Amino acid sequence: MKNLALHWKILIALILAFSIGLWANFTTESISEKPSWFTHLHYFSNFFGSLFINGLKMVVIPLVMTSIICGVAKIGEDKDFGRLGLKTLFFYSLTGLLAVVVGLLCVNLIEPGQVDAELREKMLSGQADMESKKIEQAFEHADDGFKGIIEIFQRMIPQNLFKAAVEGQLLGLIFFSLLFGFFVARLPEKFKESQVVFWEGLNSTILSITNFVISFAPFGVFGLVTPTLMMVGIETVYVMGTFALTVLLGLSIHSFIVLPCLLRFLAKIQFTKHFRAVSPALLTAFSTASSSATLPVSLNCLTSRAGVSKKIASFTLPLGATMNMDGTALFECVVVVFLAQLFGIEMDWVTQSTVVIMALLTSIGVAGIPSASLVAIIVILHAVGFPEATITIGVGIVFVVDRLLDMTRTAVNVLGDSCAAAIIGKSEGETGYYKTP
Repeated sequence: MKNLALHWKILIALILAFSIGLWANFTTESISEKPSWFTHLHYFSNFFGSLFINGLKMVVIPLVMTSIICGVAKIGEDKDFGRLGLKTLFFYSLTGLLAVVVGLLCVNLIEPGQVDAELREKMLSGQADMESKKIEQAFEHADDGFKGIIEIFQRMIPQNLFKAAVEGQLLGLIFFSLLFGFFVARLPEKFKESQVVFWEGLNSTILSITNFVISFAPFGVFGLVTPTLMMVGIETVYVMGTFALTVLLGLSIHSFIVLPCLLRFLAKIQFTKHFRAVSPALLTAFSTASSSATLPVSLNCLTSRAGVSKKIASFTLPLGATMNMDGTALFECVVVVFLAQLFGIEMDWVTQSTVVIMALLTSIGVAGIPSASLVAIIVILHAVGFPEATITIGVGIVFVVDRLLDMTRTAVNVLGDSCAAAIIGKSEGETGYYKTP
């Protein structure tokens, strides 16, 4: 067991979590008050899960800042910085657009929201009050509609860097780190050398702490997944089965057809090797449902297992964790069209084109935390003219299966980021990829 690879340990933890979580849910399904063993199991598993994700979040901000500063400072020349930046933005825009188009095609072909009137009425009446507190909190952040999109650009330049760090505003921290690294590269040589040595030393220290936290991933994964399945169970997936399958189909097409084609044609990289190299990051993303919390694992996988240079990985992955949300954009698009079908709201191709643009824009500013995309969905629903009552009920319905789908789409987000790093690294002339199995 000691010599077992990390991704196998995480996979075993996931299997145990699904088995124990679903067993606990099924055995207490008809009991109005949960027995003491259920409460204790839920508490202790949630305790270990919280410790793990807190440990990952603890290192996110210093890791993001030191990685970007080191990466940009090493790039050196203006043309190198501009070239890498343009390549990264182009790839993120391309994969995001492809993801949304895939989602739009799937939801229009399958039409998961086309149900008979009786079933529609039953679902609407039964879900109206679900997760009402969470829905109210989401509305507090989204009731200004397009204001949310404008704030994406405002958050790029924080008034107070320390406040942005405390509040976890990664977009502002990334922008500052890019500027800092850019101007470090333009210092006189003696000052530049001392700065680079300092930030590389700090980055290495943070990476050591990160590796220590990652070693507890199997326990953290078990603690995160088990309580979720204990409380939710699998029966709710049946209610929204067609919708969930539509989302999963779109995510699968993007992950196993679109991204492998991009790897093959743009970088001549074999997808199976890449997938195997980043599997610990994908499993961590699936269990935590947080691309930001997974960032330390992603950096470790790309540099030590895939062979991508620290310069490229440190530049592309932190940006991707905030800007490149393929799975989130696809999910947002499917949800909006699904709810339009469910409520009988006409949505022509012009309106759906608006949804595509909105999904791309809002996915850029979505926080890398569980269920954050639901806030962006409310913004889109407002923008395309959904009545207030249908928005409240619709978000409540989506909450039913959101956690399980959130885990999947976060893994797709991380996979897209890793593909971007590998492709951009190849385009910069890097070799020696995937020598570590």
